[in-house]
Amino acid sequence: MEPIKVQSEGGLNVTLTIRLLMHGKEVGSIIGKKGETVKKMREESGARINISEGNCPERIVTITGPTDAIFKAFAMIAYKFEEDIINSMSNSPATSKPPVTLRLVVPASQCGSLIGKGGSKIKEMRESTGAQVQVAGDMLPNSTERAVTISGAPEAIIQCVKQICVVMLESPPKGATIPYRPKPASTPVIFSGGQAYTIQGQYAIPHPDLSKLHQLAMQQTPFTPLGQTTPAFPGLDASNQASTHELTIPNDLIGCIIGRQGTKINEIRQMSGAQIKIANAMEGSSERQITITGTPANISLAQYLINARFRDVAAMWNDPSSMTTS
Repeated sequence: MEPIKVQSEGGLNVTLTIRLLMHGKEVGSIIGKKGETVKKMREESGARINISEGNCPERIVTITGPTDAIFKAFAMIAYKFEEDIINSMSNSPATSKPPVTLRLVVPASQCGSLIGKGGSKIKEMRESTGAQVQVAGDMLPNSTERAVTISGAPEAIIQCVKQICVVMLESPPKGATIPYRPKPASTPVIFSGGQAYTIQGQYAIPHPDLSKLHQLAMQQTPFTPLGQTTPAFPGLDASNQASTHELTIPNDLIGCIIGRQGTKINEIRQMSGAQIKIANAMEGSSERQITITGTPANISLAQYLINARFRDVAAMWNDPSSMTTS
């Protein structure tokens, strides 16, 4: 999805899509208790505000709507962040109020227009709005987008966003844009006494979903991993020495393991803690190779989750014979 789209000619009633990059704490502030804050923002601004899902340290907030609705939504976000800063200062010895900061995600092909010849455009924006504007030199990981950071008072930020939108409408993205997608946080997992814990900072937090998987793995007869003839399911508390295991999966079933835009395979990677690589399709071959690397515990859990995925898909098709386990 391109960060800015013009859906009508002549600059009237223009519909925009703008993407913001936010930390988890900022996203929590925008969502509010039981989603009340974001609901109010949507209703009062008239803009569509969508927040990317996932256990990520960063999230993408997408704001879509007519220009007026976009600017109202930005104003509400900027004033909410300022309110958060004021509240945090009441418990802090700091005397000077830090600026509100927003990060836009912009196609790299449009950044030249934002900067201008010899930095003239960005300098003009800073001087006319009073906001600080910085365009990142490097692209965000695995994308063709850059972060544009705007800092200042809410009023300055709103004026700056308006000017940025004008520039981006006048200079649409060139070529295809690969959007930035934040990666999930890789949280360490430990198993103790049949209970799974995720490590967050200095604390071990019980994780019921992983505990349930752990118990299932230890109790039931193991599935035969794909491409193998003998069961391989060592206890999840096995040694920590890394090893590699390979599976062979039919081409027509690989999609249900990968999932839409890689969601399922990333889920399996995160829950198991294993590295999982899927080989490219070989010409003339009806099968794909999957390589799982990690401790025996990681590999076992990854195998369990892959087989469980096939069971789920087979159940959806209501045809148990569609699951391949040999």
